[in-house]
Order: sequence, then structure tokens, then C-alpha cells
Amino acid sequence: MKSNTQAECRVIHADEREVEVASGAMTRLAGVSEALVGTEGIHMALATIPPGCQSSPHYHVNCESAIYVVKGTGRFMVGPRLEKSLPIGPGDFIYVPPDAVHQPINDSLSEPLEMVVARNAPVEIVVEYDPNA
Repeated sequence: MKSNTQAECRVIHADEREVEVASGAMTRLAGVSEALVGTEGIHMALATIPPGCQSSPHYHVNCESAIYVVKGTGRFMVGPRLEKSLPIGPGDFIYVPPDAVHQPINDSLSEPLEMVVARNAPVEIVVEYDPNA
């Protein structure tokens, strides 16, 4: 027989988000995280890149990520030398496998680039990357 005891659902309001480490000019506010709700296999945050700015080139060692572009336009640079430019805009989904070097760039001079970022690990291991090394 199934128990009536269940884990409790939570709503995390905008003023309760967790401020995470920035990457270059990109900031991230977590809404579902290990610190906020005790997640064990998922993480979700809102990443924002100001107009004309970019994140640092990097990759994630321990997780894959799914990204949804909410607002703004830009490029998603990929490849060992960040040699491939993928245009991104509202409504686009981006898949980032583990160890894939990438760098989101906001090409707009007036609008922030906002993206919902989800990953399959409660805490990511990020490696900053120098494509010229």
C-alpha cells in the first residue's frame, strides 16, 4: 500500500532566489537548488547577461545543461577555440553536454539576454577556459 506521506512542494518567490557566482558579466539567480530546497539531481536558474557583454568561456565537468532563451539576442560560441557561432534569440532551446566549451554573448546594445538554465546536478563544477591556451 502506498504511503500518504509525501515530500512537500515549494514555491520560491522572486525575492527568495539564490545569488550564484557570476561568469564574466553573466549573473545567475537560482530558483531551484540544493541550497534553497535540497535538490539532489536538478538545478534551475535565471541567467542574465547585460547588453554588449558576455560570460567567460567555460565548460561544466559534471552535468549537462538545458537553456531556454527568454529575452534578448546573441550568440552561443562553441568549440575548442570558440570557433563556431550559433545565433540565439527568444524561444530558442540550447543543449550543452558535459565538457562542451561554450560562451554566451549578448549582441544587443540595449536589451539584456535572459535565459532559464536547468541542469541535471544540484551543484555544477565549472572550469574557466582559455581558448588561446
